[in-house]
Amino acid sequence: MKSGFVTIIGRPNVGKSTLINRIVGEKLSITSNKPQTTRNKIQLIHTTQEAQIIFMDTPGIQKPKNKLGTYMLGVSRETLGEVDVITAMVDASKKIGSMDQWIFKELEGFKDKTPMILLINKIDEIPKPDILPLIDQYAKLNLFEEIIPISAINGENIGEYLSTLESFLPEGPQYFPDDMITDQPEKFIVAEFIREKALENLQEEVPHGVMVVVESMKMRENKNLMDIEATIFVERKSHKGIIIGKSGSILKKIGSASRLDLERLLDTKINLQLWVKVSKDWREKENQVERFGYQ
Repeated sequence: MKSGFVTIIGRPNVGKSTLINRIVGEKLSITSNKPQTTRNKIQLIHTTQEAQIIFMDTPGIQKPKNKLGTYMLGVSRETLGEVDVITAMVDASKKIGSMDQWIFKELEGFKDKTPMILLINKIDEIPKPDILPLIDQYAKLNLFEEIIPISAINGENIGEYLSTLESFLPEGPQYFPDDMITDQPEKFIVAEFIREKALENLQEEVPHGVMVVVESMKMRENKNLMDIEATIFVERKSHKGIIIGKSGSILKKIGSASRLDLERLLDTKINLQLWVKVSKDWREKENQVERFGYQ
């Protein structure tokens, strides 16, 4: 059997979480068009008869603006040195930007040490004749063993990517049971789902400072119903009013959308109670960043 660890890196919103969710067949990493959606290193597991691939879904690499950003960059950099294969991902619909160039520079230190694959994502958004010139453009970097154009949203060439990955993996043990698709506890996944719905319903600067803590999860006796209590933390008092909305309208939207996703995930009816609290400028304070589990 082949087994190993794979990281997928790229600038924010390039489609990393969408790709991994499709591969494992379950939505476990949250997705959003907002920056800083993924904040932690999340292990997601794909198992076949021939191989087990453990994907590291990491924060998008970007220059840090606060203590949380410093933590996120550290997670992404550390993961590069821990894996058997590095996958870089770029957006076919965007030109090579300064952030892409910064990532490629980071990868130069791993050339000839760790196999690297480049995925050109979102090929569904560009004309087919533009794909080959893109591949040639990235091939000139002389960084990658393979370059594969894909569409994470519709699954195009995902099978080719998985086959290529397996060819680079070493022989090894099966680290996790066949039916296990993540190493994260339920509370973490639940908190992330609620944060995703907050990101979807909020605009401007507010989403960046949202943090969700699940206080309790309890199944009622003899009933197909789980009570979940969670607190949404924001950085400013004004943000608290925004996330609650007029007559609680925004918070109700977040709660309703979260409940639907959680019922599907946990396969039970959910009674979800949400509160909103202020933790002033928590992303700027190292002790607060650690308090929320980023350490």
